[in-house]
Amino acid sequence: MKKTIITSCIALISFGAFAQNEHSNHNMPSDAKQESMDSNKKVLSPHTSAMAMVGDAHVHIDYSSPSVRNRMVFGGLVGYNTVWQAGAHKATWIETNKALKINGKTLPAGKYGFFVIPGKEEWKVMFNSNWEQHGKDDYSEAQDVLVLNVKLNKLEEIQESLTYKVENKQNNKGVISLAWEKSQIEIPFVVVSE
Repeated sequence: MKKTIITSCIALISFGAFAQNEHSNHNMPSDAKQESMDSNKKVLSPHTSAMAMVGDAHVHIDYSSPSVRNRMVFGGLVGYNTVWQAGAHKATWIETNKALKINGKTLPAGKYGFFVIPGKEEWKVMFNSNWEQHGKDDYSEAQDVLVLNVKLNKLEEIQESLTYKVENKQNNKGVISLAWEKSQIEIPFVVVSE
């Protein structure tokens, strides 16, 4: 009889602890639960940015950075001669608070969607007035503010994650670069003095 009572008490205590744990988890806010679940997942294309002061211009690039992950990127995942939003998810955007002279053309101060058309030797680069787009779904050539062709540089080593850089050179000169897989493009610019 005594043994039965002790066993029953142990069972009730165990159940009580289990129920309390379940109850406290149940009352956890749903966003905290989601955060707890999300922390176990690796973000495949993290959101990031690149920026620099060049002369008195602040140049800022906002993008999501996918990785190669043993895939063929250019000519595979990203087709040749097709528009690409130059990042993952939402379109990459570039903002400058001063006008920039790029390849003899002026890009006025502002915020732009950044799109490219990759080729095997040369890429077409487009700065588009519609900067807030998902992917390339709403891309319209009619909204391009500045278009130029840039030579493709082949990299020796694989650049695993898509990486942008804004580099300050000298005398109001800078370079915007994009590198991913074994491809790199560089866009030299000069800050337009007012």
